[in-house]
This record gives sequence, C-alpha cells and structure tokens, in this order.
Amino acid sequence: MWTSGRMSNAKNLFGLGISLYFWGLMDLTTTVLSGSARPLTEGQEDNLSEKLHQRMKRSWVWNQFFVLEEYTGTDPLYVGKLHSDMDRGDGSIKYILSGEGAGIVFTIDDTTGDIHAIQRLDREERSQYTLRAQALDRRTGRPMEPESEFIIKIQDINDNEPKFLDGPYVASVPEMSPVGTSVIQVTATDADDPTYGNSARVVYSILQGQPYFSVDSRTGLIRTALMNMDREAKEYYEVIIQAKDMGGQLGGLAGTTTVNISLSDVNDNPPRFPQKHYQMSVLESAPVSSTVGRVVAKDLDEGINAEMKYSLVDGDGLDVFDINTDPNYQVGIITVRKPLSFESKKSYTLKVEGANPHLEMRFLNLGPFRDTTTVHISVEDVDEPPVFEPGFYFVEVPEDVEIGTTIQIISAKDPDVTNNSIRYSIDRSSDPGRFFYVDITSGALMTARPLDREDISWHNITVLAMELNNPSQVGSVSVTVKVLDVNDNAPEFARFYEAFVCENAKAGQLIQTVSAIDRDDPQEGQHFYYSLAPEAANNPNFTLRDNQDNTAWILTRRSGFRQHEQNTFYIPILISDNGRPVLSSTGTLTVHVCSCDDEGMVMSCNVEAYVLPVSLSRGALIAILACIFVLLVLVLLILSMRRQRKQPYIIDEEENIHENIVRYDDEGGGEEDTEAFDIAAMWNPREAQLVVKNRQDMLPEIESLSRYVPQACVMDNNVHNYVLAKLYEADMDLWAPPFDSLQTYMFEGNGSVAESLSSLQSVTTDSDQSYDYLTDWGPRFKKLAEMYGATDSSGALW
Repeated sequence: MWTSGRMSNAKNLFGLGISLYFWGLMDLTTTVLSGSARPLTEGQEDNLSEKLHQRMKRSWVWNQFFVLEEYTGTDPLYVGKLHSDMDRGDGSIKYILSGEGAGIVFTIDDTTGDIHAIQRLDREERSQYTLRAQALDRRTGRPMEPESEFIIKIQDINDNEPKFLDGPYVASVPEMSPVGTSVIQVTATDADDPTYGNSARVVYSILQGQPYFSVDSRTGLIRTALMNMDREAKEYYEVIIQAKDMGGQLGGLAGTTTVNISLSDVNDNPPRFPQKHYQMSVLESAPVSSTVGRVVAKDLDEGINAEMKYSLVDGDGLDVFDINTDPNYQVGIITVRKPLSFESKKSYTLKVEGANPHLEMRFLNLGPFRDTTTVHISVEDVDEPPVFEPGFYFVEVPEDVEIGTTIQIISAKDPDVTNNSIRYSIDRSSDPGRFFYVDITSGALMTARPLDREDISWHNITVLAMELNNPSQVGSVSVTVKVLDVNDNAPEFARFYEAFVCENAKAGQLIQTVSAIDRDDPQEGQHFYYSLAPEAANNPNFTLRDNQDNTAWILTRRSGFRQHEQNTFYIPILISDNGRPVLSSTGTLTVHVCSCDDEGMVMSCNVEAYVLPVSLSRGALIAILACIFVLLVLVLLILSMRRQRKQPYIIDEEENIHENIVRYDDEGGGEEDTEAFDIAAMWNPREAQLVVKNRQDMLPEIESLSRYVPQACVMDNNVHNYVLAKLYEADMDLWAPPFDSLQTYMFEGNGSVAESLSSLQSVTTDSDQSYDYLTDWGPRFKKLAEMYGATDSSGALW
C-alpha cells in the first residue's frame, strides 16, 4: 500500500483520510492502471460478486501536495514524501517520478521517496503540476506498486500588485450634473489567487481629484462629488485612482491609474450680441444673394448648444434683404434678396434676432435664450457695368457648322438710367484659337473657323459688353460651347498589322485578327464592318470573316504557299463605320510566307536560302559583303580629299568676313601708332545700315578710338557715320542689349599722360643702370646687348 504526505501540514492529513475512504470505494468498481481509471472488462465483471465479499488491497493513497511559491532559499524546497508498504527500509525499493516538471522542477530521492522543488515556483505562471510515481524492485526492476498520479499545488503569496489593464482612462460627464452622477468605472486586476487569503482583495481610493470626484472603494465606480461644476470655468480634470490589495491593509501592494475627465457642454448660457447697432453699406449693383454684412451673437457654450438661428423680425427691408446662418461659424449673413436701386431707396433698417434652437428645460430660468440687434444698411450709387440676361449661356453646335453661322445671340443692357449703348467683344484669352466672332453691335455669336470635335470638344469663351460712353464699365458672361459629333472620320486600323503564314499552312487557318478605331463618338456606339477591298474580293490566297464584334479574322483560302514563288502578300481590307453618312477606309495587312516546323513554329521568313549557291555558305557571303563595304569607304575618302585640295579659296559674299587694316606710322610709338577697324562697312555703307537694323544677333563690334588722335587719321566719314548710327540705335532701344559699343582707351606714347613706356630710348639717358648682364645671356640676346651698349669681359662689344 502506498502512503504519502507532509506531516507538517494538517491539511494534508485531513486530505489523506478522505482519500483513503474514497479510494476504497473506487477500488470496488475500477482498476487503476498508470494513474488513470477505466471500466472493468467482461472477465472482471463475472468475478465482481466474489470480489465484493473479499477485502480489496488498496495500493495507492490519493493525496495532494502543497508548496509555497517564490521560495528564495538556497537549498531545494521540500515538498512531500512517497512511501510504499513494501518498503522495509533496506533500499530495495526504487522510487521513480515522472510527469509535468519531473526532473526539471521536481526531483525525488529514489531511496527515501522525498520530493523536492529545485526551481523557483510562480503560481501566476502555473498553479499546479500533475505527476506520476512508481515503485520498482531495485534489483529486478519489477513494479512493486501500480503507477498512479498525484498533484502538487502551488500556494499563493502576495507578490503581485493590482494593475489597471485598461488605463489610462478617458471619460466625460455633463457640466452642472448633480452630486453622485456616475462618470466611469475603473477595474484593477491582481494576479494573485483570489481564493486564498486577501492577496487579491482590492480596495480603491482617490489620490487626486477631490473634492470634485469620489470613487467607490469596492467597485471602482467614479462619481461626481461637487455640484454646479461649470465647463466654462474649468473643463478638464485629472483624477488619480489607487487600487491596493490585502483589503487595503498595511503592507498591501498598490497600483495607480489616471482618469482624464472632461465636462461636456450643456446649454446653460444664453446668446448675446456684443453691439446693439450695426452700420452697413451695399452698392446698388450688388447682385441677388450677394453678401451685405455679418452679425454674430456670442454664446459661451459649444457644439450643438452654441448653434444659432438668425432671423429678421422687423424693419422696412424685410422683402429686400434676407439673413442666413453660417453653420460653421454661427454668424448671421445678410444678403440681397431683390435688386437694389439707389434712385428708388437709399437706406434700410432691419431688426435681427439670434436664438438658440436647442434648449434644456432645467436651464430655462437662466434665459431668455435669444437677443436682438438693429442693422442700418445704406445703398451706394454706382455706375454699373452692362448686365447679361441670362447670366450664363450653353450652346450646342455640330462640328460641321459653316463658318459665319450665328450660333447664339448674346444680350446685355445698361442697368443705369442713362441706358448707354453696348459694344460686344470676345476675351481673346478665353478663345486663343479665334474660333468665334461676336458682332460688335448685335451680340450675334458666330463661328470664325471650322470646328473639330476630335481636337477640341468644349469651348469656354467669355463675351465682354462695354458701355459706349464709358469704356471702363465692362460686363462679362461665360458661354460654354459644346461641339457635337458628326461622322467625319473614317475608321482605320488600330495599329500596323504584319502577319506570317507557314508554307505548310492549311486552308481555313487563322493568321491574324484585326481591329479598328474611329475618332468619332456616335451616341449608339461604334460598329465596324470589314470586307476585302473590291480589287481583292476574289483573292485566291486569303479570305476575311467579320466577327460582328468590331474585329475580323484573316484566314487562308488555300494551302501550299512557297517562299521562292512569293514571299510577301498585301491584303487590302475595307473598314466601314455605322455613321451617317457611312465612311470607310482601306488598310493593308502585310503577310510574310515563312518556313515553319511541324508544330507551326516559324523557322525562317527570309527567301535568301533559295537564291544562295549550294557551294557558298552564309559566313562567306557576309565576309565578301564586308570587304566590299570597306573598299567603298576608302574610295569615298580618297575622292573627298581630292575635292578639298582642288577647292579654290573663294570668299562667299554671304559670309560675314571681317578684315582689319593695321597701320604703323613708325616704330617705337607703342599702340599710339596702331589702329584697327572693320573695313566691311566700307564696301557698301547702305547695306551696313540695313545690317544694323535687321541683324540684332551680331556680336559686338568694338572700335578703339583715342581722343588724342585726329579723327581724320582714324577713319573716314563713312566708317564714322556707320559707328554713330549703331550707337544711336543702341541708345534709343532701351530694351535691347547694346550689341555695338564705342570705347576709348588711354594709349601710351607721346599723346599719353604716362608718356611712352618703351625702353628703346633709355640708352640715350644718363641712367647709371648697367646692362652688362645681357652679355651673359648668350648669343640670342646679342643684338639687345649691343643696343644697350653692354660689353663682354674683354671690353669689346659683341
């Protein structure tokens, strides 16, 4: 008989007795095998009556072990002991533990049967373990007791604080709510065992948010605790709730959460106009429904409680003006209801009322929830532009309308008393293509160019009306012209079609499917008809089948095509549409004859295989062609070089050739002696002037003139006039860059303030500078050394 237990635990002893009792009853009807009960077999049922009169041996004792979680000691934690009646204490019995956590979490002394926990246990991770024990003969390994199950339960300790899994919370409560109004319920969860002790018994309290709110210590329900809380005074509250386990006793663990509570608005504030009188003005030309001004009544509430409805309750302009409420900004918009006339009435007075449409009965004592104000409106006299009647035109015109056809009469009139005459025109920015023209006096809108719906299907033009006596007064009207479709485009192939047919093709074989497109857009939809062109109606090679779905098939009519006989066929196909009148076009399908394999895959569509000699390969032919090409390139290069050698140097009269004449008066004068100028102007001065006017892309031509050089020495009158003409043109054209300019330079020389910078005459001066070092520079500087009188070391000149 098995016995087990933990003698220090009275609870185990009580469970042991109960287990013994119930196990004895169960042994009468079931057999225990490997820790599980199952029904008796038929043989066992036959001997049941005999066994009932015999005392059954109770092999196992049902029991539970209990162990505390979170053990932190260094030694293994003792759990309990298993013992068999057959164990005589001589070590002949070997105890084996198996099941959940065996060998990992729990170990057993195979001699004594003591069970220990070798890992820290956490009830929140796992609350119990089911294990199996077995007693074996240590020598033979034969089971001495049947295997059975037992449970090790983990006892809870208070090691988890309460947690608000749904926090932080957001809630709202209407303002002015009575005390005790429910706001929100918060819930804290404690992972400890709620059935053992007070570890999971949570008590709620409020840490922040008093005296405005309170919390039920048992349920966590938050309620209002202060009356007449006004949203307009304070709208948001931050409440901190604490949950503490152990029933709130000292030593319990606690957790907190935040509840953001806002006061929702109620209609407890009446609207009020900030001013009792408004002064407004409106032009007499203001159109109907145009805005005159705005009035607003202030309401401290928000949302639906601040909604306002404005109305006109009194005044002499009730039939002339109207007021609407803007739902976005809750303002009253006063608009023109009827046309105004300064000559008829110059001012109006209105009484406007603003009221809340949504009222709460419990706050009516704070009212009245309405207010009034007075609005004075002055009508101002203006010279109004012409007005079109109607204010918008929509015209439908077929695209084949003739040029000059009147499509609409545009009418405008002067609303002033003078009733000036009107002149019409088209705003060309709205009609850049100049497709339309309007008669200046009658306002007849006519076509000025052919219309094409396929290019432009809609025209949005603006017609202007101007007072004859006051051109600054211009009215405008939008005219939308819709160009209606007519059948003026013939259908054509959707793309270029090119097909192939195998030499071994059979009659009736599909080689190509063709489709068409039409730029027209008939109301009944597009429908195309296909047929072979009349010249190919009796084509012996191919035939056409119209599929009646805007596509057609091209089929072979015979078999036995040969590349060497004809390698390309051109099939003309006639395509007709369903318009009125019917339009058609002819498209050509190109069909190449190709050699194919037995599966119909194209191998070659080139007929060269039939014309090449048998003894000449394809590679040899390519090499011959390459040599011929190289020879041609060499011949062309030689001819080009010979032509360039023989080409005479002839100056083209049309080329812009500039020549410079350089004049040297004497040597040693520096740039003072040298003048360079353009001689092209001397050839034909008149043509030079034309060039000045027409050639604005010429590069700048700079003439260098010195005020110290006589004019006659620089250029003659023709050149001078040419330069002055170009300068005048550049000065007068302020928007064009000065391509030509006249610049004066200060030259060195006798006419220069700096005089001559040349050192050629310095040899005649009394300068003490020695130039003997020039003799050391070699033969190349011999002449220069002679000019400066330098001598060699022997005292003789070079």
